[in-house]
Amino acid sequence: MQSYLKRILTARVYDVAIESPLEAAPNLSARIGNNLLLKREDMQPVFSFKLRGAYNKMANLTPAQLKRGVIAASAGNHAQGVALAAKKLGCKAVIVMPATTPQIKLQAVASRGAKVVLHGDSYSDAYAHALELEQKYQLTFVHPYDDPDVIAGQGTIGMEILRQHNQPIHAIFVPIGGGGLISGVAAYVKQVRPDIKIIGVQPVDSDAMYQSLKTKRRVTLAHVGLFADGVAVKQVGQETFRLCRELVDEIMLVDTDAVCAAIKDVFEDTRSILEPAGALAIAGAKLYAAREKLKGKTLVAIASGANMNFDRLRFVAERAEIGEKREAILAVSIPETPGSFRKFCALLGQRNITEFNYRYADPKAAQVFVGVQVKDQSETTKLVAALKKHKLHTQNFTDNEMAKLHVRHLVGGHAPGLKDEIMFRFEFPERPGALMKFLNSMNHSWNISLFHYRNHGADYGRVLVGMQVPHHDKKALSAFLDKLGYRYWDESDNAAYRLFLG
Repeated sequence: MQSYLKRILTARVYDVAIESPLEAAPNLSARIGNNLLLKREDMQPVFSFKLRGAYNKMANLTPAQLKRGVIAASAGNHAQGVALAAKKLGCKAVIVMPATTPQIKLQAVASRGAKVVLHGDSYSDAYAHALELEQKYQLTFVHPYDDPDVIAGQGTIGMEILRQHNQPIHAIFVPIGGGGLISGVAAYVKQVRPDIKIIGVQPVDSDAMYQSLKTKRRVTLAHVGLFADGVAVKQVGQETFRLCRELVDEIMLVDTDAVCAAIKDVFEDTRSILEPAGALAIAGAKLYAAREKLKGKTLVAIASGANMNFDRLRFVAERAEIGEKREAILAVSIPETPGSFRKFCALLGQRNITEFNYRYADPKAAQVFVGVQVKDQSETTKLVAALKKHKLHTQNFTDNEMAKLHVRHLVGGHAPGLKDEIMFRFEFPERPGALMKFLNSMNHSWNISLFHYRNHGADYGRVLVGMQVPHHDKKALSAFLDKLGYRYWDESDNAAYRLFLG
């Protein structure tokens, strides 16, 4: 740790990086009952903290290494840091990036003079290809996280936080991908202020560090979620794992809806839009404060990046209210009798209705799919109870993925006389041509009775497929699904399907 303290204190980052502000988030602080400070790394020249570690590593290379050039693998932010550092130091740079990388990051890297090579669907795929090119062209590999110079460069963030706020800090929340940022921050903070908790935050579907610390060995994830593409890492670094085992107090896991809610929270306080990975720490801080019932403490969250594709905002806006538990998605059965619709609307009161879907299908009962703004989860519970009290059968679909992703766009009635229908939900990495590839994979003899795909601007393409499969073909269906190679869920018994589509 003494070695890392010296490395951080002497790190060469300020040739390209700024000392980012440590700003209050007044609205969010008031809501969570604690003083939340945002370390604004999204304000760096490349809109991410990654240029610190990249430049510190490259500034310590020999003239001969710089002359040959460097290579890196990155989902985007490290790539921009390496490209900017290479331009500043006058050397060539090759960046291998996953094909799923947002276009805004590809353009930013290319505009700084680096050569971009697209390969694979995740960082791990790009990393393996970069190592091949490193050997082939005798380039110097600049690792995004598992390198002492890179770790030390990121550690200057911890140094700045303690200098900018010399009052008590309960905890610092740090997003984790491969672990370089949290390792650097922890290496400095635990040497200078060991009383401050260092808490990492990861997505539930990209939790390599969480799993590794839990099992006390580095694990390799079979799949990683791509929504927070900046932390989509299948295996953490060897050095970062060692440092995290020694220095990190805890790792929080947050879901996509919580990240979307955090993006909105930061926007409301700063008018800045973080990328999903950039909002992880804020989502973790909110979850931690609620879990621990903290009041009046100072929490710091690193807003690590703002390289957001504009088309993803559609998905973020749609899911933010659900993530904050401020929108309830309900299915309500209303008698098909005069006045029942007015009675239902009266029970909703003055609440803002976010969506309302209905189509006549049954002479006795109307099935209504409705979205309602609420203050919190407890209000949803009270609303459901009030509707049931008035003999309106109500189901809460707020946590029903099929309802949120598909049924809300499909409510239009049942298919009478349709036999042997089964319903499956599929996911595949979203990229150009991905839907066509999926469609080509569905070339089976069974009749497709329903198909819904919508580009959400998110990490995965999501498809709902209804197929008419006779019972004697179920074994063949199972073999077909396994061969297809996509993640899938059998939704044939999902209440949302049964109510609105089945």
